[in-house]
Amino acid sequence: MSRIEYSAEIAELLGKVRRRPTAGWPWRPGERVPGGLPVKQSWGWLFAPDGRVLTLINPKDGIVSLPGGSLEPEDDGDPGSALAREAAEEAQAVIGTPYYLGYLYDRVGSANGGHECARVRMAAALRAVGPSAPDPASGRHYRRLLVAPGLAVELLGWGGPGLRQARAAVAAGARWLGVPTAANEAIEELPVEGCEVFPGAVQPGPATFALGQATFQQGSVAGHPGSGGVQPVPGVGHRADGE
Repeated sequence: MSRIEYSAEIAELLGKVRRRPTAGWPWRPGERVPGGLPVKQSWGWLFAPDGRVLTLINPKDGIVSLPGGSLEPEDDGDPGSALAREAAEEAQAVIGTPYYLGYLYDRVGSANGGHECARVRMAAALRAVGPSAPDPASGRHYRRLLVAPGLAVELLGWGGPGLRQARAAVAAGARWLGVPTAANEAIEELPVEGCEVFPGAVQPGPATFALGQATFQQGSVAGHPGSGGVQPVPGVGHRADGE
């Protein structure tokens, strides 16, 4: 096994990591969100070309997270738009087209006022990051690390279900983004002044993101208000993500 490389500054930051208790939400890989189950959150595995993913650490409390958060009215019910917005706010990140991986079933509705809901997971290319800045919504100023997906799961404290989720993300990244399935294991902090990470097209806007076995238009995640059902874009090939 190769030695994981990182700087003394990153070592100090990792020493502050505090894992949240595991919520135990069931992971539904590759499944569409059922009708009537609202989508309340969207989080993303954002890949660099070498297979590492963007992982955020709040140095004040040691909490680790992937970019993402709650859907807001301006997202118009689109998890892809929510992910692009949250990634920009939290990490000053610009992303490519998001690909739907599946969802977590929040049976107790901690993100929905005590009513059951879905928490969507997506994968996308991390195109670039801008100068580091606090999240305008929370005031948190995250440190932005590129880490291998398996290490991200360890830092997040997600256990077995998190590893299955990471495998689905890696499968999607390899198929749609061309990233390697065996990621670079070095831990790297992105520069505070920002940089380009993965050259290519940025997130195209709220109307398009990929879901399940094809690419779908806005409103394609079954179950959120006004979806009008699933609308596949003609001519898009199938894929097989999952556990």
